[in-house]
Amino acid sequence: MAPLRFSANLSWLFPEVAGLPARLRAAGSAGFEAAEVAFPYAERPEALARAGRDAGLRLVLINTPPGDQEKGEMGLGAVPGRQAAFREGLEEAVLYAKALGCPRKDPTALPAHLPCRIHLMAGRVPQGTDRAAVRGEMETVFLENLRHAAEVLAQENLVGLLEPINTRITDPRYFLDTPQQAAAILQKVGRPNLQLQMDLFHWQIMDGNLTRNIQEFLPVVGHVQVAQVPGRGEPDSPGELNFPYLFQLLEDEGYKGFVGCEYLPQGDTVEGLTWLRSYWDRRGHPQAGL
Repeated sequence: MAPLRFSANLSWLFPEVAGLPARLRAAGSAGFEAAEVAFPYAERPEALARAGRDAGLRLVLINTPPGDQEKGEMGLGAVPGRQAAFREGLEEAVLYAKALGCPRKDPTALPAHLPCRIHLMAGRVPQGTDRAAVRGEMETVFLENLRHAAEVLAQENLVGLLEPINTRITDPRYFLDTPQQAAAILQKVGRPNLQLQMDLFHWQIMDGNLTRNIQEFLPVVGHVQVAQVPGRGEPDSPGELNFPYLFQLLEDEGYKGFVGCEYLPQGDTVEGLTWLRSYWDRRGHPQAGL
C-alpha cells in the first residue's frame, strides 16, 4: 500500500505569510509536494504557475469563481438565473488549470501524476427562499451546468469535482450538503470526468459513519480534504476524528489522489505539522514527480 500524498491548502495554511507566491515557497520549504488554493484569481495564471515551479510544487485543486461575494454568493453552479455567470467563471478556471500544467491524457485514471482538479461550486440557496421549495429547480440548473462543464473539461482532459459542504456549522444555505446528494447528482450526470470531493470535516458533521461512507464513495472520489472536528484545526488537535485510523483506511482502500490540508492552524503552521512529519517518518515521504 502506497503512502498518502498531501497538499497544502494555501487558503488556510500559512496565514502568517503574506501573499500566495510566498505561501507557495513556505509550503515547499515545509516539505509539501503539492498545493491547492480556493480562489487564485488575484494572481496572473502564468505568474502563479512560475511561483509553483520555483517552489517545487504542483497545484492540484482550485475552485470555480464564487460569484458576487458582496451579495452573499459562494458558487453559482446550482443558482437559478446565474447560468451565464457560472459558465464564464468555468472558462476562467479552465484557463488557470491549463496554465498550471494540469491536463493529462486519461482523465478517468488515477496515476501519481494527477491534474489540477476544478471544484465546481454549487452555491447557496437564494436568500429568503425555502430550501425544499427550490431544491428541484436548483438541481435541474446544477445538472444542466454540470453537463456543460463536463463537455468543456473533457476538451482539455480536466476533471471537475463536487464538494458537499456542511449546512449545520459552516454554511447553512449551501445547496450541496451530503455525500449522498452529491453522488446521486453525479450518477444522473453520468460523466467520468466529474468526481466527488471528500472533505472529512464536512462529512463527519453532516453524516458521520465515515468508515462506511469512505468505502462506499471512494471509487468516485477525486480529492480528499482533512481537518479535525469540530474546531477545524490540525488532524492531531483535540476532536472527534481518529486520523491515524482514517489515513490507514484510505491506504487500505487504495486511494491514490491527494489529501488536502484544509484546516486552520492553531499556531504557527510549520510547528503544527508534527502530525505530518510523524506520518512521513512512518510511511515515507513521496518524492515529487513519482
